[in-house]
Amino acid sequence: MQIAVVGLGYMGLPMAAVLARAGHSVVGIDIRPEVVAAVNAGKADFTEPGLPELVAQAHQTERLRAVLGGAALSQNLPVGWAQVWLLSLPTPVNHATHTADMGAVRAGVQSLAPLLQGGELVVLESTSPLGATQSEVKAVIEAMRPELTGKIDFVFCPERAIPGNTLYEMVHNDRLVGGLTDAATARGVALYQSFCKGEVIGCTAAEAELVKLVENASRDVQIAFANELSLVCQRLGVNVRQIIALANRHPRVNILNPGAGVGGHCIAVDPWFIVQAAPDLTPLLQTARAVNDGKPHWVVAQVQKACAATGKAKPVVAALGLAYKPDVDDLRESPSVTVVEALQAAGVALRVVEPHLATWQLPLTALEQAVAEADVVVTLTAHSAFQKLPAGALAGKLVVDAAGIYATRPDALRVVM
Repeated sequence: MQIAVVGLGYMGLPMAAVLARAGHSVVGIDIRPEVVAAVNAGKADFTEPGLPELVAQAHQTERLRAVLGGAALSQNLPVGWAQVWLLSLPTPVNHATHTADMGAVRAGVQSLAPLLQGGELVVLESTSPLGATQSEVKAVIEAMRPELTGKIDFVFCPERAIPGNTLYEMVHNDRLVGGLTDAATARGVALYQSFCKGEVIGCTAAEAELVKLVENASRDVQIAFANELSLVCQRLGVNVRQIIALANRHPRVNILNPGAGVGGHCIAVDPWFIVQAAPDLTPLLQTARAVNDGKPHWVVAQVQKACAATGKAKPVVAALGLAYKPDVDDLRESPSVTVVEALQAAGVALRVVEPHLATWQLPLTALEQAVAEADVVVTLTAHSAFQKLPAGALAGKLVVDAAGIYATRPDALRVVM
């Protein structure tokens, strides 16, 4: 099939490359000229295992190319070229109102509507509030192109992949395909069966939309329990990870590990979309969000206490990690960034370490240098590179181990967490 993928970010570009590998002819669309140029040179513009090779292969076979989207799209792609339009665009939450910002999806839909001729399948993959397939995609297209009413098929198929393992999970995880009609569902199932090795399950759009949100809200609640437990254990003077490890020996207990908070494109955002639909019925989800959003500020307070304990007027803090999860370069909604920015605002002397980035808004320092210069070390992201710190490197340091990396290191002077 001829498929247009709108949005070449962390999920859109891998999806485009996977579709090309499956034999489809794919045009990727993005409003960022540098991304379009990278894809047309056979390159990926972000870190993801296996993606550079897959994009290069798709480029070499001429099954993947990219064009500039937005207002320029009508000049860059012929009317009727695509049989399938797949939307993979950001849907961030407005932190002031806790509601979804659907601006990118709406803009993408508005840009593709003039290129439709009838008979296309339009797929929304972006995690969205309930009803978005109807209100943000179908309704927008039919308002712009009323002559196409009833002539386009619409489905919602949420991505089920995680940065760091995207290509494997995109192909091997089960997928939900929810159509606004049975015919749309059948077309969507056939599309995903062309490359998925996991089971492709047809359902309604409403079911697919809610299931995606439920999956991530469930994780958020579980993480909130672990994060709240870490606060209790710190006050009681016990090791939270030891408590969790012992509790998890019970056959029906599976507590997650705490961290500096919750980040990423889904778990820190999606629960609010359920709250948005039923604010009076979701006190648990709202409390979990408050716990997880509060955790970075608690970590900042622990670092400040450790700084005071050094007795130095201007102690140096090594902040290890900016990404929201280990071994990726993804900073979306990262609690690690929240901690570092709060420490910077407080005037703390920082050495920031992020091995997966070349540059950031603050200067980056190599791991061993940062630790050597530091009086206090705070672990924020459990990158595997941080596990390789030489023996003795933490001697004399106060360690705030939010990422749970150094709790058992004998050379650390004191570990808080």
